[in-house]
Order: sequence, then structure tokens, then C-alpha cells
Amino acid sequence: MAVTATSRQERKEARRRRLLGAALLIVAERGYNETSVDQVVAQARTSKSSFYEFFASKEDCVRELLAREGGSLIHTVTSAAAQGTGHRDRMRRGIRAFVHACAEQRELAQVLLVESVGVSERIEEVRHELQGRFAAVVEEEVRRAAADGDPLYAAVDPVVFGRAVVGAVNEATGHFLHRTGAEAEALADGLCRIFAP
Repeated sequence: MAVTATSRQERKEARRRRLLGAALLIVAERGYNETSVDQVVAQARTSKSSFYEFFASKEDCVRELLAREGGSLIHTVTSAAAQGTGHRDRMRRGIRAFVHACAEQRELAQVLLVESVGVSERIEEVRHELQGRFAAVVEEEVRRAAADGDPLYAAVDPVVFGRAVVGAVNEATGHFLHRTGAEAEALADGLCRIFAP
């Protein structure tokens, strides 16, 4: 009996992941406003009733997509930064991890940095929460660096610097996605020279 309940739950979670994956691909390709629930369920090869079993609307689906994938991206960035040997090294590693993850997961980056911007108040809440989490990581690193006497970080407001890093890295990476032949490492190097020279 427990095996049956477990396998039923696994199948249900697999449908949810398929729907989120389909939403990611379609929103990245067509944009939020041009994406319909019908397109998502067709891409996921499931039914509309399955969609509404998990999500009240397209907006709810995209909110969950951003929260899940954005949370995973934050984990990737913070894990990479934690490997650093000093404040500037951690900053550089975090920036590089973000840029490279976006280059490798272009659909996610397109949705997170471009297609979800300004489409609804509720989606903006999720985007702002994710940006706030990234900014908080930078702020804490700046505070520690300033306390350790790093002259660059001691001279800046940690909150302003955290938001500046998030804003600049998001904007530069979003721009990078649209340029043919742009290299992630060159972008990361340029950003590191500005924020963690």
C-alpha cells in the first residue's frame, strides 16, 4: 500500500515538473503574454485538468517556476561563492557562477531576467524576493570585507552595493543572452573587474 501511495506521489510530482519545464520553454520562446495554458499542457503532454490540479492560473505556474528555479540558482551561486578564499574571491566566484549558470540555462535566464519583468504584480513579488536574497548575500560579504579592512568595500554602503551588483549583473547578463557570439567568461570577467577587482 505504501509503495502504491509513493509511486502515485512520484507520478504526480513528475507531471508537475513536466508542466513547469514546458512553461519554462514556452515562456522563454514566446514571452509571458503570448503563452497560454493550452500551449503548456500540449508541450508537457498532459491534460488541462492536470495543469489546474497544480496551478490556479498561468501566473501561479510562472510564480512557482521562478521560485523553484530561482531558488536553485541562488543555491548554485552561494555554493560557488563559499569556495572562495577571501572576500573578493567569493564575490568573483558568485558572479561567475551566476553568469555561467545563465549561459548554460538560457531558457531560465530568459524567463528570470527578461520575460517575467513587469508582467504582473504577483510575479514581480517573486522576482523581487529572489533579487533581495541575492542582494543580501552580497551585502553580508561587503560588511565582512569592510570589517576586515578591505578599502574598496569599506568605502561603500553595503545595501546600495548589494543592489547595484544584482541590478548590473542581471542587466548585463540579460543583454548578453541576445548577443550572438558573446562569451560568458568575458562577461563575468568584466563584471568582476567592476565589483571585485
